[in-house]
Amino acid sequence: MANGLFPEENENDIFFSRHDINELLGSASAHPFTLDGKEWPTVEHYYQAMLFNSETLQDRIREQATAIDAIAFTKWRFFQKKSGWKKLRKVLMTRAVYTKCKTYPAVAEALLATGDKKLVENSAYDYFWGCGRDRRAENTYGVVMMNVRSKLLEEAS
Repeated sequence: MANGLFPEENENDIFFSRHDINELLGSASAHPFTLDGKEWPTVEHYYQAMLFNSETLQDRIREQATAIDAIAFTKWRFFQKKSGWKKLRKVLMTRAVYTKCKTYPAVAEALLATGDKKLVENSAYDYFWGCGRDRRAENTYGVVMMNVRSKLLEEAS
């Protein structure tokens, strides 16, 4: 290990924050899209809402002003999530990210411009969606982005 805490193999990875509203590849950027018959302000709004069965609750989440507000709205409440939601969460996020890319060519182009580099959601505290403090966590959001990138490349050829 030279000059830092993390191994050199991470040098070529692309790190980004899922919750940065200015990050095109993030889930919080204001790129409204239509999915399941409703318009969603962000990928994060859709994802948070789809964890619940109640359409009323889904609409309240969809109406939150920002992605961070949508997360906060669901964070400390004792709402009953869908059964099996842990198995659904990757699929829900993939659907939303893919739809965002298909709706906004600039977002798809930004994703394709990452080439074949590893995409990493740079969250020190999220060991499912992010890379975690030691960068050895699941990085599920990065995997979702790379899977969507592969699908877009497949469709382009």
